[in-house]
Amino acid sequence: MAEPPSSDRPTGVSFVEIDPLARELGERFRVAGFELHLVGGVVRDALMGRVREDADIDLTTSAKPMDSVRVLQGWADQRYVQGARFGTVGARKDGRRFEITTFREEMYPGDDRRPAVTFGKDLRTDLSRRDFTFNAMAVSLPDGAFEDPFGGVRDLAAKLLDTPLEPDIAFSDDPLRMLRAARFVSVLGVTPSDRVVAAIAGMRSRLAIVSRERIQTELNRLLLGAEPGRGLQLLVDTGLAEEFLPELPSLALEQDPVHKHKDVLRHTYAVVEGCDASDLTLRLAALFHDVGKPRTREYTPEGVQFHHHEVVGARMAESRLRELRYPTAVIDDVRTLIEMHLRFHGYGDGWSDAAVRRYVRDAGPLLDRLNQLTRADVTTANLFKAKQFRALQDDLEERIARLAEEENLDAMRPALDGNEIMEHLGLAPGPLVGEAWKHLMEIRLERGPVPREEALRLLDEWAASKGIAVPGDGSPGSGDAGNPSER
Repeated sequence: MAEPPSSDRPTGVSFVEIDPLARELGERFRVAGFELHLVGGVVRDALMGRVREDADIDLTTSAKPMDSVRVLQGWADQRYVQGARFGTVGARKDGRRFEITTFREEMYPGDDRRPAVTFGKDLRTDLSRRDFTFNAMAVSLPDGAFEDPFGGVRDLAAKLLDTPLEPDIAFSDDPLRMLRAARFVSVLGVTPSDRVVAAIAGMRSRLAIVSRERIQTELNRLLLGAEPGRGLQLLVDTGLAEEFLPELPSLALEQDPVHKHKDVLRHTYAVVEGCDASDLTLRLAALFHDVGKPRTREYTPEGVQFHHHEVVGARMAESRLRELRYPTAVIDDVRTLIEMHLRFHGYGDGWSDAAVRRYVRDAGPLLDRLNQLTRADVTTANLFKAKQFRALQDDLEERIARLAEEENLDAMRPALDGNEIMEHLGLAPGPLVGEAWKHLMEIRLERGPVPREEALRLLDEWAASKGIAVPGDGSPGSGDAGNPSER
């Protein structure tokens, strides 16, 4: 696509509401002899009516970093200079955060993971090297003149994702922009131009020079968007997913005309979108919940089977999330959710209260997320089956609520703790104490709350079965139970 004609480049007084602090800062830069412009997401979001009062304000300037530091002196409550070598100076004023970057051109030379920053000559050059046209608009400060040299308003109105210059230039400057394109598809509901799709497919291997941490951040934003399925499909269609998330395209299982089964890839998109858009852990679990299916697929007389795919998938998810540098706590939670996401399917066979207690105990603090994942996992077009499943899920959640009220499931534990077990049996700390506690816990799960006196009697029975004499009960060997080496 050629550069848009001048008639498509709106300029003039801006119809974007300008933050008073930003206008005030623009006047300081003007007096000091420098240009200052609002750029990027702050302009785009304002045009879309998506203004956030707590959002950072991004600006670009003709001033070099040290000049910006001097202009901020006496105005900013705080200044941040850690990014000065990359051309960016930060400031905080009255609780608002400002990021001020010198006009620049940014490229990843060769296979270097770090961008080489070259300061640009003017605003147009700076805008030309930005990722997409709807991020290449600017509002000059303090006067409010609007600059759109690459048709950002036009593309935004058409919900089109395109680059200011040729896509291969944009993606060479920063290969992460290929993944960012998928993120904007998810978050903004835009459609990439044909040339953008072709460039991603042709340049996907360049993503290898981008750090896993940066890739993780973009994947998170994609997953938390309104249409993650469309963003993920772009990754698959262009082959970009193969570079950092090969488990995803693997879900596009070949459909066998005899042993039919659901489209696992599109099912995954639906499950992700069926989960809370504000819960990253839950959406990650949804993304990976079926990744074990390709490795476990079997053709049987009953149809296609995926035995233990939840176990295999949990291991695969853990490995991939570690490779993408996710926090250990997130990885552990995702693994647990995947391991347990099929547990509910046995509920229709009739669970005892003990089975419900075990489900609650094993899910722990992930219980509500697990229930939500289980509900989202039902994407059948069979309305009768879907209604039947919802009724079962409703019933389970009602039983959990009833037991929680009656038994305080959140604090589900035996009537005796480890210290009380040691004192009653005369045991020193060691494995036997843990065995006794687990025995009482199993009874708690089976029966519900057990009175203390009953728990002591049950503990005595367990001790007798192990040949452990209770101190003071008159049994032979009484008093020697605390030293297993003497027994």
